[in-house]
Amino acid sequence: MSVPQDLLDGISGALAREGNILQMILVTFIGLSCYNVAELVVLVLANFRRWRGLYFWSLLASGCIGVVPYSIGFLIKFFTQTDSVLSVTVLTIGWWTMVTGQSVVLYSRLHLVLRDERVLRRVLRLIIVNFFLLHIPTTILTYGANIVHSGDMSWVKGYNIMEKIQLTGFTLQEGLLSTLYVIETVKLLRLGADVSARPDSRTIMYHLIGINCAIMIMDLVLLSLEYANFYAVQITLKGFVYSLKLKLEFAVLGRLVDLIQGSRHPISVTIADTLPLCTIQRPIETPDRSEDPQCEEAEPKDFLAESHGARVVQRRVFVEALSV
Repeated sequence: MSVPQDLLDGISGALAREGNILQMILVTFIGLSCYNVAELVVLVLANFRRWRGLYFWSLLASGCIGVVPYSIGFLIKFFTQTDSVLSVTVLTIGWWTMVTGQSVVLYSRLHLVLRDERVLRRVLRLIIVNFFLLHIPTTILTYGANIVHSGDMSWVKGYNIMEKIQLTGFTLQEGLLSTLYVIETVKLLRLGADVSARPDSRTIMYHLIGINCAIMIMDLVLLSLEYANFYAVQITLKGFVYSLKLKLEFAVLGRLVDLIQGSRHPISVTIADTLPLCTIQRPIETPDRSEDPQCEEAEPKDFLAESHGARVVQRRVFVEALSV
């Protein structure tokens, strides 16, 4: 039984219709994805003072081990005659790391605004469960439709259905994480006197909410393309969207840390160890030291010294351990 070529358009084998315009669009998305990751790596390595922490490594992994192999895998699959085993394996590894890595990036910055450990543990469980429920079945169907049973109608149809299910599930997961972040950040602004007293706090808040809304809109665009059966466009656009989302995540953290460091809100030790250099500047303060407790040199972690010319200002930084 022959399989309609339209159904195989990018799902099993190469593209069915490889017009010049479509080729240019797909290659452009793939090129932009890799460029965004390269730029992100430079920004992260140059701006973080310590290369460690869940946020730092998940950000780099999602880009370097996720977006790049994912994009290159589809470039090989769509435009070369290379063995399908290679292309499917490369893009699958990239897809796992890119999608779940993005959720881990979102989860890692929740610690800055959300202190309920029960909620954080449930979010982590959700990410782990969805990994097995959505990644594994899709991967089996991917190999079946492209390698083991290439051209088999039932495998192609099964993959087509599972692709929509997994994309919907991961979109809901990332939407939940972004919504939690926005809600808790708004609470931080409303309840934190030190934060709300800052003249630029509302501007920062609007930027944070706007960036998260933009991320959710991009997810909905991908979902719409998937349900409209524009598989090839959706699958290559996804790499570009995820690379752009990672860059926006980096911008979100910078704005959030700027907001929190201007207050006395506790900062997670893992995030504090990887704060961007550009966020540690503080205005000159002249506090009254007459009632300050004596500080011992044996505990330098409890104080942050900042130099402003010939003057040195010290303030207490509240650091809480991160539970993952």
